[in-house]
Amino acid sequence: MISAEIYAKRREMRLKRAWKMKKKIVVLTGSRRKDGNSYALADAFVRAAEASGHTVTRFDAGLMNLCGCRVCDRCYSTGKACVIADDFNAIAPAVEEADAVVIVTPICWYAMPAQLAAVFDRFNCFKVGEKDLSGKECALLACCEDEDISTFDGVRFAYERTADLLDWHSVGEVLIPGVLKPGEIRRTDGVARAAALAGKF
Repeated sequence: MISAEIYAKRREMRLKRAWKMKKKIVVLTGSRRKDGNSYALADAFVRAAEASGHTVTRFDAGLMNLCGCRVCDRCYSTGKACVIADDFNAIAPAVEEADAVVIVTPICWYAMPAQLAAVFDRFNCFKVGEKDLSGKECALLACCEDEDISTFDGVRFAYERTADLLDWHSVGEVLIPGVLKPGEIRRTDGVARAAALAGKF
């Protein structure tokens, strides 16, 4: 017969496993093309993540009103993450509450698009506001026209250093070169890899 103490420990372990299976995931995309290749990566990831029981909140930064950090150091002084009245104030609390943050972007002139870069820029509020975001998981999905894999270096550096600074654990990266026109991602294994990456959360 199982003692009450052992039963309680086993129940606690089951609850922890169940909690780990159901996560809040924020997906941040950078493209302005809804029919583009990185959108296809994002769509595949989101579908697979939701099918696994995760809750996904998606922000298409390329279509949002976002600007860069003003370095005023007034973060959270008004009750919101930033004193700038734009869409970042919807993104910041979602990132704070998330268990995981997934970045999906095309490469634009060897970097991420400006609106997504502005989101990274504004992540400064978490440091200035002394918010502890440690322990989150993260992932990067990116595609580009160039066949040279080093084209991803700039975005990978920003992603990896951000993860290191905020003490996030990278679950993986999906990098797909050689795609430009909408739909070209379909002739690669990118969509399948994006879906498979969702299974690692």
